[in-house]
Amino acid sequence: MAWRGPRTGAVRPLVGRSAEREVIGQLLDAVRDGLGGALVLVGEAGIGKTRLLDHAAALAAGLELTRLVGVEAEQPLGYGALHRLLRPHLHRVDRLPTRQRDALNAAFGLADAAPPDRHLVGFAALTLLSDVASELPLLCLVDDVHLLDRESAETLAFVARRLHADSLGLIFAARDDFGDRGLFDAVSHLRVDGLAATDARELLALAVPGHLDTAVADRIVAGTGGNPLALIELGANLGAERLAGVAPVPEPLPVGRLLEEHFRQSVAALPPDTRTLLQLMAAAPTDDMAVVWQAAGVLGLPAGATVAAVDAGILNHGAGGGFRHPLIRSAVYAAASGDDRRRVHAALAAASDPARVPDRRAWHRAEAALGPDDSAAADLDAASDWARSRGGHSAQALFLSRAAELTADPARRAERYLAAAEAHQASGDHAAVPPLLDLAVPALDRPATRARALRMRASVELFNVRIDRVPAMMLDAVAELGDADPRTTRELLYEAVHAAVIAGGPVYRTTSAAVSRAVTAAPPEPDDRTWSPTGLIEGLSLRSAGGYRSSVTVLRAALARLRSAPELRNMASPFSVMVSIAATEVWDIEAYVEIVGRLAAVDRGNGALYGLSLSLSDLAYTEIWNGRPAVAEALYAEADDYATAIGLTTHGDLRRALLYAWMGRERETRAAVATMETVAGTYGLGLLRQLALHALCVLELGKGSYEAALRHASTVCHEDPPSQGNQVLPLLVEAAVRTGDRRTATRTLERLEERALLAGTPWALGLLARCRALVSEDAEAEKWYAESVDLLGRVPLAAEQARSRLLFGEWLRRRRRRAEARTHLRAAHEVFEAGGAALFAERARTELLATGETARRRVPGTSLDLTPQERRVALLAVSGLTNAEIASRLFITTSTVEFHLNKVFRKLGITSRRKIAVALDPAAFADGPATSGANPAHAP
Repeated sequence: MAWRGPRTGAVRPLVGRSAEREVIGQLLDAVRDGLGGALVLVGEAGIGKTRLLDHAAALAAGLELTRLVGVEAEQPLGYGALHRLLRPHLHRVDRLPTRQRDALNAAFGLADAAPPDRHLVGFAALTLLSDVASELPLLCLVDDVHLLDRESAETLAFVARRLHADSLGLIFAARDDFGDRGLFDAVSHLRVDGLAATDARELLALAVPGHLDTAVADRIVAGTGGNPLALIELGANLGAERLAGVAPVPEPLPVGRLLEEHFRQSVAALPPDTRTLLQLMAAAPTDDMAVVWQAAGVLGLPAGATVAAVDAGILNHGAGGGFRHPLIRSAVYAAASGDDRRRVHAALAAASDPARVPDRRAWHRAEAALGPDDSAAADLDAASDWARSRGGHSAQALFLSRAAELTADPARRAERYLAAAEAHQASGDHAAVPPLLDLAVPALDRPATRARALRMRASVELFNVRIDRVPAMMLDAVAELGDADPRTTRELLYEAVHAAVIAGGPVYRTTSAAVSRAVTAAPPEPDDRTWSPTGLIEGLSLRSAGGYRSSVTVLRAALARLRSAPELRNMASPFSVMVSIAATEVWDIEAYVEIVGRLAAVDRGNGALYGLSLSLSDLAYTEIWNGRPAVAEALYAEADDYATAIGLTTHGDLRRALLYAWMGRERETRAAVATMETVAGTYGLGLLRQLALHALCVLELGKGSYEAALRHASTVCHEDPPSQGNQVLPLLVEAAVRTGDRRTATRTLERLEERALLAGTPWALGLLARCRALVSEDAEAEKWYAESVDLLGRVPLAAEQARSRLLFGEWLRRRRRRAEARTHLRAAHEVFEAGGAALFAERARTELLATGETARRRVPGTSLDLTPQERRVALLAVSGLTNAEIASRLFITTSTVEFHLNKVFRKLGITSRRKIAVALDPAAFADGPATSGANPAHAP
């Protein structure tokens, strides 16, 4: 029988959906009130998601409305859907900050520029939409998210996660199984299920033109599960006799996938020319009906071919009317035979302008091909370059994969598969890489390409955090490459060393010594890049192989070279991690802050949020050591924000264990350590476990639980990994002295003396002097304590200096030199109190009481009520940045900055940003966010 869709002229009321209406209404109210928000409607096909979007549109009085529907034919076109969404507003692009404007223009192929970072494109889209919303609140409705191209989906998910006070709302609708769109997980979801039985019967009655038998209605409602589209279609098409109960209802009812079969039957009943025209429309992007009509001309289709489709309810009424429901488009394309698809794609290719839309033309040519076609493959290869130049790495991968399928020569086909795998890796779709490598590797005939394949496999392992397997894979790639490409060899070795250090112990199928030998045997770099990681590679590989004396000189020289480099660049495995490990290994806090801060600025300027999140986390450690945990918390919060923005899991407070330990927050410390140990054990991250032990050691020292501190520090000292192996030495000396273990204290001091003297920095020598004082006889201790306080005061290590002052004060008080003791204990107490280091502050307060001086406990000020984001905005405002500069720094909008500043003013009881510095605790926030590493000149 011929199924006919409902006439589109009659608009049915929205039946039921009270919960969904309330959520949507609340979102729209928030947008009208100047806030921002996003919602994802998730449900099966036909469940009513599109109808709820229609409902939202009907409620959007006083809002500017923008709608977008994902189209399967557009999925190969990187940023294609985003371009359709933003096209009405592109006249505003020139108002964007320079780097954002350049990124968006490059993504849309409107400028000849380097491929943009996808997160910088996301920030540009956020800024542009926020600019629109600043004049009139804006609501964006996006249907069929599962059919968006990956780049557009990533961008819109990024925007959705960054909304706060922007008068901007986004509502998405997506199928249950919308694949790898886990990037929307951080956005609020609303499950859309079938209608309740009463509501379903009401909707069915509205769809039935005549009498509806009660038993038949119950049968249909039960059989469809309350699916609204199925109810409407069945009500319109089952026929009067069946609906009245005179004739039997068919089994099974056309629900779910069978609903698509219903649409196929509807289309099959149409005239041949109409069916062909519908196939053209289903295969072409929705924003280019001109090419559809040109292709129709190529095929000789008459202008009136649409009439039958409109009459049948397949197409909407009106000029340029599209498919009445997205399922119809999918059904039309799926129902077409292979020959029919090739014919319509060939017509679309002939109608497409190779200068204006080379990617679309190439794709249509490929889809029209029958078997290998080197000419079509070459077009796809060229289109892949065009997609890459716009930052459309997913599209690039798709074009290259299809080009490989059409390539006759096995070696050339393998190289295209390899290039497609690289493009998927660049897009962040790591799961797609191994299958393409499996297709490529057997036919790769050159050492360089085989090495590239090995490197990619290792990178997938690194991304999946199976760190201990990566060094051997990288060494395999080095061996495969031989002497062919010294620069690539150095990059491979960098990643091998990076993985070996993070693994923090034994690695799979090789050893740290083998990695070190490979570094030593590698050919020199072909040119003199001042930002090269070569020195760090050599130094850390020597250290891991067991030679501190030989490594320290190399590491110090490498850090000095990086500090003097006119530019810094990040690496595939972010450079900041290696720099922080190397700098703490030689106790060079100034190199640490400067180099990691500059890398953070580079990442911020490029919109590289993954690298930026790691840089900020590394910088947070320097703020802990400097006695500014509030600033450290703001950096951690910002790092977590960026990790969430790109869809990464942050594992709760995993990175904050040392911060909590310094602040004496025992419950939070132990919870973070438990998480760290679980993650470390699961993924072979030995360095993470060592960081956890370091945090526990600091906590136990603050509590005075010296036996436990000794146990934790001894484990790390025995393993002696780079960075942490040195960081725990002064902690171990203190714990050993306090427990009376003079042998351990003396042996640990000997190691510290050797290494600190080789490093020669104020940090190293200050810690050495403290430990010498702890183990010395009375005659020597005073000199060493004074030297420690002096040396640590020369560098930004206020908390470490306060620790030396506390120990010095305790030593002086025990010798009844109370006046001198008070000076050091008071200074230590002020630093600990200002920084919230509760356990150490209490120790200092108790000692002061014993000298006869009363130290009051600090009463938390209103600044502690600030959220991490409010605190961060306040700090940046104190440093003199404008709202626009703060927005660029934090990847938020200026309206969100204003929102946070207003809350800061209210909480601090002030009316001007000039008063923020006075209202905030000057000891906790001294010098503002100096170590955040972001110079306004580097902001996007």
